[in-house]
Amino acid sequence: MSQFLEYIKMALFNILSNKVRSLLTMLGIVIGISSVILIMSLGNGAKESITEQLSTVGNGQVAIVSMGSERITIEDLEYIQANVEGVQAYLVTTMSEGTITTPKGTFTGYAYGCNENNYLFEQYSTLSNGHYFTKEDYDAGRMVCYIAEDDAIKLFGNTDVIGMPIDIEIQGKRLSYTIIGLTSYVTESNSLISYDYENAPIYLNVPLSTLDQRLGLNATQTLGYTDATLMLASNINTQDTCNQIIRILDSRHNCLGEDQFIFQSFNDILATINVVINMITLFIALVAAISLFVGGIGVMNIMLVSVTERTREIGIRKALGAKTRSIMLQFLLESGFITMVGGILGILIGLGGAYVISSIISMAMPEYAFTPSISPIVILITTLFSSSVGLFFGIYPARKAAKLSPIEALRRM
Repeated sequence: MSQFLEYIKMALFNILSNKVRSLLTMLGIVIGISSVILIMSLGNGAKESITEQLSTVGNGQVAIVSMGSERITIEDLEYIQANVEGVQAYLVTTMSEGTITTPKGTFTGYAYGCNENNYLFEQYSTLSNGHYFTKEDYDAGRMVCYIAEDDAIKLFGNTDVIGMPIDIEIQGKRLSYTIIGLTSYVTESNSLISYDYENAPIYLNVPLSTLDQRLGLNATQTLGYTDATLMLASNINTQDTCNQIIRILDSRHNCLGEDQFIFQSFNDILATINVVINMITLFIALVAAISLFVGGIGVMNIMLVSVTERTREIGIRKALGAKTRSIMLQFLLESGFITMVGGILGILIGLGGAYVISSIISMAMPEYAFTPSISPIVILITTLFSSSVGLFFGIYPARKAAKLSPIEALRRM
């Protein structure tokens, strides 16, 4: 053990005796490690920020889609809500483009047909005045609607519109609704997910039943719908619940084993996004890691120079009885220390650079602000890897030094 410590002291002495050369040798390793750490820190930080914000969009929502001739009916959805634990609400929608005429002019707008649960699925709007239409309004096919405050200003010049009529012409048919509610948009100033509502189209949120009845878009109680969205409780197993829902639909439509219905949860979409981000981060990190190979070659070159310079020292040590293993171990320790220190410097520079870049992004574009993140395990692995690079590329110079004949080594000098 004492002999090994002596080798360490000798390796450190030789490194410190040639500070400039040692620093230049480390440079390739520093660049490679810092690049990898910087990219992974930024990539993980951005992924965590995106995941956190996207998890609030559509969280708990599951889409049920018909892939064949069978359709999802209101009766199906009501049965599922009544009999499947954790299903809190359902939503079916359709949209028709039309023309809205008011004293302020003529506008292109959309009748957004939905059932009474639509507001539960809204992520970026809240009721500011009046009320949403109810299930009684929906079942009775009442001609009522709610619109956004911004749309009210566009259409009427003010927001004092509760109780006012609004007409929209769709496919040559004029539908006259009464405004019963106003909504306002909810925005987050510091968010990766942002929406521009200034030029957003005008929407009339109306009972889907009225569009079915007046336009014949879809026979609600017979033909059904190609898709529907379900709101699930947060404390249930999404996969098991969705499988149960699919089995119910298959049974109700007598299509067991035909794969007529499928589901897709937002968690599946989020998982796909994370996979894509991880692949991109990994690819860029691997490209950056190429510089580690270049740095390793630099270590090998410098160590070969060191062997040449220290030929006489090696000859004297071997003449005094130093074993081949001892000489090889000393040179391996030198290359290992150089790359380990280079790796530590690279980690510190990479982390510092990541925080500097994220700070610049936060100041320039607050909506894209995020905090760099990297696992301590990754840092540990990176440090060990940098040392391994030194050991790997130090083997050849070390073997060359260890195999020198003491007579030949002394004769060269």
